[in-house]
Amino acid sequence: MLYGGWARGADVSPPAVRNHVLGLIESHWGLGSDVLTDIFAPDASAGTRAALSTYQQEASSPRIAAALLRLCYEVDVTSSLGRVRAPTLVVHRDQDRAAPLEQARLIAAEIPGARLEVLPGRSHIPYVGDTAPLIGVIREFLGLPPLRGPRPPTLTARQREVAALVAEGLTNREIGERLGIDERSAEGHLERIRLRLGVRSRAQVAAWWVATSS
Repeated sequence: MLYGGWARGADVSPPAVRNHVLGLIESHWGLGSDVLTDIFAPDASAGTRAALSTYQQEASSPRIAAALLRLCYEVDVTSSLGRVRAPTLVVHRDQDRAAPLEQARLIAAEIPGARLEVLPGRSHIPYVGDTAPLIGVIREFLGLPPLRGPRPPTLTARQREVAALVAEGLTNREIGERLGIDERSAEGHLERIRLRLGVRSRAQVAAWWVATSS
């Protein structure tokens, strides 16, 4: 199952745009990570966008980030697509801002017997935006039954307040100040939220809040 992919990086965006983004990342990683977040997740909440931008800066230096993105622009696997023999589902959002839909059509056309499913949406990150159609088509392709419906909320009222503030990008200290509790209590609430949701990071908590509160 291929989601949001591309086979020829040179066709992802015009050279002038590629050079601008690469230069921005190398010269101003803070602004560069914001630009990448806007490309990858334009429909995310302000809190999720802030968390994604921070995550990128913490995960990589500007030099490495630019080098990795440059590799994405240089990749070309078009000559290998015809050798794929596995049943293949190609899923793409029609307005994906990171990878143009034409790339998904190219992949599906070149892989023998591949099935193309185009879904509405702009965000490249799969858990941002309308996730239900994406989950549905993947489960159908894998032979799994459709989900009966969204799971009921699993957090207490206080934990939901904390999750909402995490999605706004607040720190534990700021959450404590907002709710009138100390920083350690806010940290404890966040840890219990992570355990209940089965996630590890603040960004995942923020993404859960966006998906369930919209």
